[in-house]
Amino acid sequence: MAPLTGKRILAFVDDVYEDLELWYPHLRLVEAGAEVVVAGPSAGTIYAGKHGYPAKADVSIAEVESDSFDGLVIPGGFAPDKLRRDAKVLSLTREFDESGKMVAYICHAGWIPISAKIVRGKTVTSTPGIKDDLENAGATWIDEPAVVDGNHITARRPPDLPAFMKAILAFLVA
Repeated sequence: MAPLTGKRILAFVDDVYEDLELWYPHLRLVEAGAEVVVAGPSAGTIYAGKHGYPAKADVSIAEVESDSFDGLVIPGGFAPDKLRRDAKVLSLTREFDESGKMVAYICHAGWIPISAKIVRGKTVTSTPGIKDDLENAGATWIDEPAVVDGNHITARRPPDLPAFMKAILAFLVA
């Protein structure tokens, strides 16, 4: 049996998401036995990545309940800047955090946890482009490929995806 059989992971998507930051975790999690549900503003809509790769939303964000999932993956790109304006995205992100479930975010995805007000006191990483945003929200930023602080798993950018996934898989298997 695969190590993540029975685990359900939610991933957010919207236009201009970072293609690799959605698909690399998605495929690795499925490979490990997890079910990955992609949620976007509208169910069934196909969203275009920064590099043109399409992603179809399995469900709408509005219909998602955090208690149906074991963890959250937030890809970067410019999609997080749009998604953080959605009150349901922010409440879901807070619910995952408050319940101790995994909140994994990479690159610019830190914008969503910042707006959800869950980064204060956390040690994180991201693309250097949002370092100031994270620090101004109360996080300690370090320049490492992947950082784990409790249930928060962060990474800088696509070349760090192997370290990001190693941390995600270790958290979910534990």
